[in-house]
Amino acid sequence: MASRSDRRMRRDRSRVYRRRRLSALIAVIVLVAALAAVALTVTRGGGRNARSGSAASAGGTPSATPLPSPAAWAGAPSDKLDLKLRKIIVNADISPKSVVSSGTGYVFAQNMMYRHTITVYDTETLKLVKTIPDRVTLADYGYKKKTSSVQGAPVEAAETPDHRFMYVSQYSMYGDGFYHQGGDVCSPSSGVDDSYVYRVPIDTLKIDKVIKVGAVPKFLAVTPNQDYLLVSNWCSYSLSVVDVHTSKEVRQVYLGPYPRGIAVDPDSRYAYVAVMGSFDIARVDLQDWGVSWIRGVGSGPRHIIMSPNGKKLYATLNGEGNIAKIDVAGKRVVDKVYTGSEPRSMAMAPDGKSLYVVNYGSNTMSKVRTSDMKVIQVVNTNAAPIGVTYDAPTKSVWVCCYSGSIMVFDDR
Repeated sequence: MASRSDRRMRRDRSRVYRRRRLSALIAVIVLVAALAAVALTVTRGGGRNARSGSAASAGGTPSATPLPSPAAWAGAPSDKLDLKLRKIIVNADISPKSVVSSGTGYVFAQNMMYRHTITVYDTETLKLVKTIPDRVTLADYGYKKKTSSVQGAPVEAAETPDHRFMYVSQYSMYGDGFYHQGGDVCSPSSGVDDSYVYRVPIDTLKIDKVIKVGAVPKFLAVTPNQDYLLVSNWCSYSLSVVDVHTSKEVRQVYLGPYPRGIAVDPDSRYAYVAVMGSFDIARVDLQDWGVSWIRGVGSGPRHIIMSPNGKKLYATLNGEGNIAKIDVAGKRVVDKVYTGSEPRSMAMAPDGKSLYVVNYGSNTMSKVRTSDMKVIQVVNTNAAPIGVTYDAPTKSVWVCCYSGSIMVFDDR
């Protein structure tokens, strides 16, 4: 009969054997999963790179860097990545003021009164998908007395959070009944004509709504809860509030000379508006429409972006070449960094760790690490970079240059 110590030894050996079998099984599972992931990465990367190659061989502008698979960036913080030029889109028919990603495979470029179009591009192939003329007959959209065909001037765009619609502001209207277009210097007493915002469904890429707002509408933003479209009116000195559900302007909030950039907090409670003719940013309460201020931000605040958690604002200061980091709760600037001459627009990586800033006077784009506000990369651009957008599905940064081109950079 086995002793108690012998039985204990057999039990211990049995436990060790079972643990070893379990460890071996886990190792096999991990190895199989790793091999499958590698195969998937190769398949996806090859397919997308093949599309890039075919576009170049078909006579388009050759790609500077092939587009890698999204799996290649998985988990990498944006501030650890490098911008690399992939392609320059050059076309005599574009003079883009802004570019905006739909997040669903398109980038919209707004070509103002110089080309009177919105051009839409595929974010993978970089090919032109559609050119949308800005010519409309306003009577077809509910303005019964305006029966003549008129043109707009697409300047900025904003997408709805559900990715269904893109709104495009029209700097001024041109044609019968519109004789007082806007300019850089103006006021509510200048007699500048009110203008309009177009709505473009992403699935049709055809204008389906036209909404009257103030004089020289520029920047737009849709609140996260999708209740309101907010539009800054340069010459009316106001913020138009449009009910998204009815496509009607419901009020204007006076802000003072030259409101431009808009950011809305994640709770849709407050809108922040850069008032470029000042040193300040307005905070508009979206419940009672009261206005308070973040004072002394810097000279000529133009574009603002809010961090994903709603705790920080970032503002381009066109008059001094700096980017300001603002504590929202404390209503104060906590840091600044110089990026170049006349910083215009910005984009932010989805993880909130990087800003991409176009410097109009320096012909550069700066990448800024938001944690310490350090410039971590500078890339050259074509003349007059003025708009920028981050396309999340492809992890690419699109820069539009007023001189007539769009540059696409991979961030990897």
